[in-house]
Order: sequence, then structure tokens, then C-alpha cells
Amino acid sequence: MDLEAQINELEEMMSKSRRVPLSGSIMVPEKAVFDMIDQLRANLPEELKQARWIIKERSEMLEEARREADKIVAEARIKADEMIAETEIVRAAKKEAAEVLEEARSNARKIRLEAEDYADEKLANLEATLHRLVSTIRKGREKLQGKVEKVQDVEMIEEDTSDETQF
Repeated sequence: MDLEAQINELEEMMSKSRRVPLSGSIMVPEKAVFDMIDQLRANLPEELKQARWIIKERSEMLEEARREADKIVAEARIKADEMIAETEIVRAAKKEAAEVLEEARSNARKIRLEAEDYADEKLANLEATLHRLVSTIRKGREKLQGKVEKVQDVEMIEEDTSDETQF
């Protein structure tokens, strides 16, 4: 039986014991309590052995963890040195990339402005042409309306004369 079970058994025995009237004491069987204490003592060395073994295992695990941590730190230092060397290359590459990007943006801006100017010029030419065309169409319609009015006048005169001749 393990220590915890024995402690639980002792606690159960105490909770089931009779109370001494007018006091906070309980009556427990003396022999049973001493037997429990003997059992606890008998099991105690085994528990201590287990605790010592756990402490030893813990120490070994900590030492292994320290060795692993030292190894990781050494590898990290090597990697950091490599990265520092690469940093200069990366910094130069980033600077060049930024310059290329700025030049590309500048060229794109210039091309866009030229395209907008070209489109504006073509639209202005188209607008002028459309104004001339609308003006020509308007004049043509006005001429047609003038002829239509003359033709309608002539037809009205002819109708008036034909009505007079029928009487």
C-alpha cells in the first residue's frame, strides 16, 4: 500500500472515531494508530528512494538540457555571423531594388502623363470635329425645313385653286 493510501486510511479512521464530549478531541484506537505509523515508516524509505531517483533523473535531464542549450547557442552564434555577412549583401540589394523601383515608378508616371496628354489632345480634336459636324447637320436641317415649308405652302395654294375650280 502506498503512502497516500495509508494517509487516506488514517484520515478515514479519524473521521469515523467517536468525539469526546465537551471537547474538540476524538477517541481513536491506540493500537490501530501505532500500526498505521509503523506501516508509514516501513513504506517511507521506498518513497524516499523514489524521490532520490526522481531528483537524480531531474539532475540528468537538466544537465542534458544545458548541453543542448549550449549547442543551440553555439549554432545560433555561427548562424548570426553568417547572417551579418549576408546583411551587407541584402542591404545593397535592397538599396538597388529601391532605386530600380523608384525609377520604374517615375517612368510609369511620365508615361501616364504623356498618355493623358495624348488622350486629351485627341478628345479635343474629336470635340472640335463633332462641333463642326453638329453645326453642319443643324444647317442642313434648317435648309430642309425651309424647303419643306415652301413645299407645304405650294401644296396649300394648289389645293385652294383646285377647290375653286370644282365649284
